Amino acid sequence: MKKLTARFRKKVRKLRGSKTHGWGSKKKHRGAGSRGGRGKAGMLKHKKSWMIKYEPDHFGKRGFKSVQRKEIKCINLYELEELARKNNLKEINISNFGYEKVLGSGKITIPVIVKANLFSKKAKDKIEAVGGKIVQG
Repeated sequence: MKKLTARFRKKVRKLRGSKTHGWGSKKKHRGAGSRGGRGKAGMLKHKKSWMIKYEPDHFGKRGFKSVQRKEIKCINLYELEELARKNNLKEINISNFGYEKVLGSGKITIPVIVKANLFSKKAKDKIEAVGGKIVQG
C-alpha cells in the first residue's frame, strides 16, 4: 500500500481529452471576450447599464478647482531688527534675504533704511517713527 502524502491527497484534475475542462458549453470561459473586454472597456456601449448602476460618477468632471494664489513671503519688524543687528546693517534690501513684504508685528528700535516691494501701513508708521526710511521697489 502506498503512503498517503500531500501529493496524493491534492491531485490536480488535468481533464485531458475534455473539450470544455468543466466550464460547460465551449463558448464559455474564453478570456476577456467572455466578459465584454478588459477592465473598463465598453462603459459607454454594452456595459452602460452596469456603469449607471454601480459607478454613476465614472465619467465627467466633479467639483471645482480653486484659484491658486501666489504666496508672498513676509518678514516682521522684530525679525528685521534681528537681521540688522546680526549683520551690522543700516540699509536692508529684504529681497536679498528672500522676502517681499514687511509687516508691522513687533518693535523696532534701530533707524534703518528698508528696501522692499510691499509694506503694511503699521510697518511704515513704526519704521518712520524711529527715524528710518522706506524705499519701495
